[in-house]
Amino acid sequence: MKCLNLRHPLYNYVKGFVFFVFVSVSADLMAEVEQDGSSESQVNLSGVAEHIKTLASDSFQGRGPLTEGEELTVTYLAKQYRDIGLQGANPKSDDTSPLGKYLQAVPMAQITPDQNMRLNIGELSFASGKDFTARTEQISTEINLTDSELVFVGYGINAPEYQWNDYADVDVKGKTVIVLVNDPGFATQDKALFTGNAMTYYGRWTYKYEEAARQGAKAVLKVHETAPAAYPWGVVESSNTGSKYTLVDSEKNKSKLPIMGWLQLAATEQIFAQAGLQYQQLKHKALEKDFVPVSLKQTANLTLKNTISRATSRNVVAKIVGSKYPDEYILVGAHWDHFGTKQTPDGDIIYNGAVDNASGVAGTLEMARILMAKHKRNPFERSILFINFTAEETGLIGSEQFAKGEIIPTKNMVALVNIDGMNVLDKVDYILQYGDGLSEMEDYLATAANKQQRSVKLDPRPQNGLFFRSDHFSMAKQGVPSLLFMSLGDTDPDYIAYKYHKAADDFSADWSLGGVEQDIELMVDITETLANSRDWPKWKMSSDFKTSREADLTKSEKK
Repeated sequence: MKCLNLRHPLYNYVKGFVFFVFVSVSADLMAEVEQDGSSESQVNLSGVAEHIKTLASDSFQGRGPLTEGEELTVTYLAKQYRDIGLQGANPKSDDTSPLGKYLQAVPMAQITPDQNMRLNIGELSFASGKDFTARTEQISTEINLTDSELVFVGYGINAPEYQWNDYADVDVKGKTVIVLVNDPGFATQDKALFTGNAMTYYGRWTYKYEEAARQGAKAVLKVHETAPAAYPWGVVESSNTGSKYTLVDSEKNKSKLPIMGWLQLAATEQIFAQAGLQYQQLKHKALEKDFVPVSLKQTANLTLKNTISRATSRNVVAKIVGSKYPDEYILVGAHWDHFGTKQTPDGDIIYNGAVDNASGVAGTLEMARILMAKHKRNPFERSILFINFTAEETGLIGSEQFAKGEIIPTKNMVALVNIDGMNVLDKVDYILQYGDGLSEMEDYLATAANKQQRSVKLDPRPQNGLFFRSDHFSMAKQGVPSLLFMSLGDTDPDYIAYKYHKAADDFSADWSLGGVEQDIELMVDITETLANSRDWPKWKMSSDFKTSREADLTKSEKK
């Protein structure tokens, strides 16, 4: 195994020296508030703009994890929280620097699969990238798939609340399973089947891997079709053939699925035809609850070689300590990372990620300032923890580490408000809600929106499953009710096509930030309400999330 020391070059420098620019920015922002004569409890848009402009500047190099851009970013954020008056929220930190308690270590591995591999099934041989992709999260330089029996398991879903279990009548231990992407509801558009057009977590590709690992499978090959996947094969290829990051546990991730793959539709049809079967016919049968998995009477062979390096990134954590129930926490989060800098023949391209997600991070800083001012006048009963996650763009890695509960047990997390891209344009008369009928946090959203005379508008693209694709979902999987605040392209028709995850996502002095103002006010309202409440928001829909929550709260009551 190739283990590189990726300690940041600026690490020791940052620990021993305070950057002048950070001090200057903090002082300037405080001065602006005083000169404005505005209330400390009102949104200071000039301060928000300065935060976005700074975090999305070229000097922060696109805020890539494990780069100098990370060092600049986490130091900036930790200093801002400290200057506002928040405490560092990680008493277990082994970082002895003045900002150490504001940081949480996130141990990561960078795994790069060798693309000189082929998937051989019977007489068929498929090329990596063109026909299939394969990668792993196990910390292993080589994984061999040798004469692994192929089984088609339909959607690969085990969902008791929908009375659905594709694995009920088959043992897939050590086998390679072929699964369909998305869920039966999307395929039929039948609202009575799962949730119809709106994707459930059972439709997400991440779930397919997790369930197959629980069933003991050796490999998963998900069949790619553009409509149910919501993106073309080019996205699959680019996202799965290069380096990927993962958390690292003490067992070198042995519990993870050994081989995680995608399969082109054309290649899938060839495999089924070689077995004397019709893919389209079996895909249709997989829509039935009593579908029985089908052995393809063939074996798969593949050698997956990996180059591995390991390093540590960091979340930023800061808290306002509650006066009566300091061990109960309302969480406010946003990921700080973006795609960093990419080298091209024409020069470096910096992906500054101004909307995604410098705007969200600026939102957490402004909420911290406002809520701290309120706390000084009238202390909140519960604690409020602000967290800026690392490596969201590479798989919710920072939030997954936080959700392990090493800083705060999940049973002490009341709820999470997560910001992933704010409306930097004008105010609107609605607020977007992601997911429908999931938890009582939706009721808090409706109440706060009504105070602003705004309506609640459901996600216009529920088939994309956005609720399952941002950091709050790491906590939701552990049972913590969450709200996602996201406005990526909702008010800017050009954003998704020309700016999203592109170099054009830059700060603009022309932004009105009206949407930022009203959404910060709304999120402050929800956070403040929960911080002075004895309520523990509950899940509405039966799910693993609800089961996890009820188990957590039962443990707390027994204590």
